Formats: sequence, C-alpha cells, structure tokens
Amino acid sequence: MTGDADLLQLCAELVDIPSVSHDEDRLVTHLEARLRQVPWLEVVRVANSLVARTALGRPQRLILAGHTDTVPANGNAGARIEGDTLWGLGSADMKGGLALALHLARTVDEPAVDMTYVFYECEEVDTRFNGLRRLLADRPDLLVGDAAVLAEPTDAVVEAGCQGSVRVAVRLAGVRAHAARPWMGRNAVHRLGPVLTRLASYEERRPVLNGCTFRESLQAVGLSAGVAGNVVPDRAELTISHRFAPDRSVAEALDHVRTVVGDVLEDGDAFELLDAAEAAQPALDHPLLAALVAGSGRPPRAKLGWTDVAFFSAAGIPATNFGPGDPTLAHTAQERVERSSLEAAFSSLHRLVVDGAGAG
Repeated sequence: MTGDADLLQLCAELVDIPSVSHDEDRLVTHLEARLRQVPWLEVVRVANSLVARTALGRPQRLILAGHTDTVPANGNAGARIEGDTLWGLGSADMKGGLALALHLARTVDEPAVDMTYVFYECEEVDTRFNGLRRLLADRPDLLVGDAAVLAEPTDAVVEAGCQGSVRVAVRLAGVRAHAARPWMGRNAVHRLGPVLTRLASYEERRPVLNGCTFRESLQAVGLSAGVAGNVVPDRAELTISHRFAPDRSVAEALDHVRTVVGDVLEDGDAFELLDAAEAAQPALDHPLLAALVAGSGRPPRAKLGWTDVAFFSAAGIPATNFGPGDPTLAHTAQERVERSSLEAAFSSLHRLVVDGAGAG
C-alpha cells in the first residue's frame, strides 16, 4: 500500500455512514468536507453528487468514478472488522472503491494526468435518478475526460466493457372456458410451452472482444397468468430478459429475441419492449486503460452485467470497471471486502494516477 492510511479502516468509516439510495446526504457531506481540505482540488457539489478535480494542464484527464448509494440493509448495517476482513453493507459495492478514490484524491498532488474524482448518487435505483445523468444535464463540463475507471467491485481485476440488456413481455391470448369443458376454449398458459422450451434449450453466444469472453443469456424472469381455479385462462404474459454482448446494439438484441420466440405469436398476441440499456465495448486499446491492465498484473475479463461504464461509453469516453471487493457478494447479507483486495486495487490505481499511460 502507498501512503500511511489503513484502507480497511477508511472503508469501515464509510460503511458506518448509512447511504441507502435517496438518503446519501450524510455520506456526501462527509466526503465533501474531506475533499475541500485539499488545496489542489476544485470541489463542486450538484445535489448529492460530488466532483473533485485537478487543473494542472496535463495532456490527458482520467475520471475515477464511484456511486455513493447502497441497497437496503439485510442484517448487515454497520461495519465489522474481523482480522483482515471488513463486513458490512456497501463494503464491496462500493465503499471500498470510494475509499480508494478518496485516499488518492487527498494524497496525490502531482498526478501524471489531470484527475476528476466523481462520487455520484442513486446508481442502485431507476436510471432517472442516477447522479451521472444529472451531472450530464446540469454540468456536462464536469464529466469531460479522455478515459474513465468505474470503481465497481472486480476484486482488482479489470472487467472490461459491460453487457447490454433488453427486457420484453410476450403476451399470448387464449379463449376462456370452464375448466370442466376445456375443449370449448384455448388455454393461453399451455401456449407458453414452445416459448419456454426454446428458452430452456437456448445456446448462448460467447463472443470474444478485446480478448474478453462475453457470455450472453436469454431467460424467463416473470410469469403472469390465470383467472380462477375453474377457468381456462385466456391470457398469459411471460417476461424475458436478454443480456447481450457489446458487439450488438439494443435494436439487434431485440431482433434476436423476436427471432427466437416470434413465430409463436399470432394475431391478438403482443411482443413489447419493457426496458433496454446499451452495452459498452471493452475499449482496452486506450493507453490509460491498457496501462491499468498491465499494471494490475492479471488478465482482463468481460463484465457480465450492466454498469455505468455504458454511460461513459455513450458519452464517447472509453471506460472500464476496476475496484476492490468480490462482485458476487454485492447485495448479499455476506457482503465483505478483504484488506488484500483493497491494497491490490489501490496499488494499481495509484500507479496509473502517478505514472499515467506509462504505468504498465
């Protein structure tokens, strides 16, 4: 570890400040007070999002971003340190990343690149509340950069890009009848059989992009049907989630889902897009992100899931996921972060900030 801070203790201090989505003021005020003490930073607060940046005239600017909110507690509110393990809500997702960004911002006064540290609100809820969107609308100048690192938990491994997502509703019609005389109707639930069979036997694509293998999925995630226990149902609605690799657009992904299930649809049925999010390319050919990969000493992997890397990608800023903590523990009662993960991630980020593209 670089510097004299105990990163595990610093993370614990942040975990002990509750910041469930929409209730982040106390944590952001704490971060703001710490950052306004730093003479080489300009600090701007927009609602409950905070931006601290240098203005040293460097030829490149790197954005290091992390969200301040957590999901609701699950019997794990407050920090608990046992040896070299910190337990508690947000320890992995993503107060570990916030702790690293805070320490870097307060200790590195001569970075090789100009730095923009972004601590933003409401990532864990509907995107209309997302602090990055508000910053883009109100102060787009604060989000200018050549590359970005999103401090999502990756256990100090670069997780490149992110998957896109589409969620659709397939509504199948039938004809009501008495359950004792089903031949007089048509069972809409039974019509789901071919659709469910196709989803259960679906063979996902695994495209390799920038050396990272993305694994797609097509899953039934919701079902609504039935009228009464003695009625043949005349409607059935299936919700389908498709996570797709960044070599496809939302439109292409939606067409793919339609190809898989569309020939089951008849007049009176419906196929409706419920929500969608574009994917993000890995972008590891950018010198700063390539240096982060090299400096981490570990091969990158694909991000299987959606993150705000897609926000930066859509804004034309190459970005990647990199931070401490096991991502599979996020949102669980067992959420925790190890000292070794914090220190490994900090070492790589510190090298990148201090050495820039030469960090590799």
